[in-house]
Amino acid sequence: MASDLLTVADVAALLRVTDETVRTWLRTNQLHGYNLGGRTGWRVPTSEIPRFLRENSGKRQR
Repeated sequence: MASDLLTVADVAALLRVTDETVRTWLRTNQLHGYNLGGRTGWRVPTSEIPRFLRENSGKRQR
């Protein structure tokens, strides 16, 4: 369902980081999502957020 997918801006707001940080995580496969291309951009499943937080807890992004 579409409601199970978050935009880059949604993820950035949830994790309190910039959109560019989220895109970097997506490009480097730290965060899993789908690149729909064009103006649509990336979508991240809501189920991915807990996994990402669990695997990256204690790490700091510089």
